[in-house]
Formats: sequence, C-alpha cells, structure tokens
Amino acid sequence: MRRRRFGRTGIEVSALTFGCGYVGGILLHTDEETRLEALRRAIGAGCNLLDTAGDYGDGESEKTLGRLLPHLSPRPHVATKVRLDVAELARAGGDASDPIRRSLETSLERLKLDRVTLLQLHNPVTSERSARTLTPADVLRPNGIADIFDGLRAEGLVAHVGLTALGDRASIVDVIASGRMDTAQIYYNMLNPSAGGVHVPAWGGHDLTGVLDACATQDMGTMNIRVLAAGVLATTRRHGRENAVTEDAEMAQEQDRAERLFAVLGDRYGTRAQTALRFALAEDRLSTVVVGFAELAHLDEAIAAFETGPLPGEALDLVAGLQANGQAI
Repeated sequence: MRRRRFGRTGIEVSALTFGCGYVGGILLHTDEETRLEALRRAIGAGCNLLDTAGDYGDGESEKTLGRLLPHLSPRPHVATKVRLDVAELARAGGDASDPIRRSLETSLERLKLDRVTLLQLHNPVTSERSARTLTPADVLRPNGIADIFDGLRAEGLVAHVGLTALGDRASIVDVIASGRMDTAQIYYNMLNPSAGGVHVPAWGGHDLTGVLDACATQDMGTMNIRVLAAGVLATTRRHGRENAVTEDAEMAQEQDRAERLFAVLGDRYGTRAQTALRFALAEDRLSTVVVGFAELAHLDEAIAAFETGPLPGEALDLVAGLQANGQAI
C-alpha cells in the first residue's frame, strides 16, 4: 500500500487509516472473530495506523483494540482523542489539565498501552465556546490545551498531538498557524472538498477553504475524515448511523447530491465507494484517508481502491465541472 509522509512526525503513514468509530462500526457492531479478521486484513494490506476515540461506543472501540492489538503483527500506530466537556471546563475556570489527563489515562488503560502515537483534540474550534466547541484561546493560552498536550508528550505518554479541524475556518486556521499541533483531521470529500481550496457556494456545506494550505505551511500530517460522507457516497443503503458533522449539511441534501453526482459518473471508476476514495487519494496534501467499515467486504473494496490509486485527471475534471456548474445539487 502507498505510504506518505505524515508531516513533521517522521512517520511514513499508509494511505489507508483504519477508522474505529461508530459510523462504520466494524469494531463495535460485529463479533470478535470478524473484528480481528478486519484488523489483520487491513494490516496485511499495509495499513499502519488505527484511529479511535474514547467516546466511540462509550469506550468499547478502545477496549476492543486493547484485546486485539496483541494479536496483530506488525503492530500498528494508534491514534486516539480527547473530547472535553465544555460545561465542566467552564466550572474549572478553563483549566483542562485534569480532564485531559483522565481521558488519556482511561484510553491507555482500555488500549492496554503505555503510550499512543497520536493524541488529538476531538472538539471543534470556534470563535466562541458553545455546548461542544472550544476557542483558539482555550487551545493556545498559557497552560491551555496545547501546553497540556506538550506536558503529556514530555512524560512519554504520547508521541504527537493534533486537532480535529472542524468548527469555523478562521478559528481552525488560527490554531493550525500557531504551530502547536503536529496533525489535523480534515473533513474532505466529493460533496465538500472546500478544505482543498474548492468551495462551491451553490452546494452549501461548511466552507473550510484554506485549511489544507495552512496545514502544509506548518508541515502537519493530515488525516482525511468523512471521505464517504457517513456512507452517503458509498451506497444508497442506509444503516441508521449517518449524521452530518459540518454546519449547513443535512443528510437528505447530502444523499440527493450524491445521487446526482453518480448519475453522471456511473461506475466507470469503480464502485461508488472506490470512486470517492480515489478522489481523496488524488489530493496530495492529505497524508492518509480514514475509512470506517461496516463489514469485511467493505474493507476489501477499499483496499482495492487504494491499490488502484487516485482518480485520473479526466475524472477529476469531470467532478470539478459538475461542482462548478451546480449540476449535482
């Protein structure tokens, strides 16, 4: 499997990162044998990074990895996340040190690891705090989240630190431009490629223009999330776990856009899922693509796409034309 430089971390990361979250859910909604086979199959194909979080399945994703990691060879890198309770943070006067440490220590206990390769802030970043978002000041002020992350790194509990680049664009870029984070999770797919510099106002969706450029300036590793738009790009079948994660995005609209897009593209570049994955592979500023799976066949389908490689220029031109003309809305 292709590998790319993971920013300044020094890691050569596989094009595919195994997503251990709720939407795909293969580590949460299947039996233990299937879970182990999925991990072994991905690693056998060259995947070397697993992406989980403490709130995936209320900790079950991390617990599953804790049971199964000893059975994997070679051992992959593990990335996890901390999501802060904003109300708790306010009560503590903005001091996030205790909740971050508790979250990481709980994650390490579940994972049965002494350290993780990557710890990421899961909260979106906005200009003002909301029920689930934090501000750049929360991250960057003295004794703020970035300082706390650095302390955990100095203790040897984490090797690298990152953020989830969701929220409002200016606030996200402020945190990225600080140089305090090694990596970023980037929302990017055929329905909203704005992080790569292509925003289509007629399509709606959250505008993340400039985020990938900002990451490149800081030599950050980048992890493409929601490449299949919660499965909407992959299939017309719904599993009930779909949810939009960006502003101005509704699942009904996402589904309609996807249908109109593939009415033109068809299957000439592979299955719908493969076409969407190959679209992401064509963006060189993305270090790795995080993909979640509901079943083993989906994993095999993804591996085949990664082996085939990025969409050809003609396909990218076709998609860009559809976006620019608003034909897929």
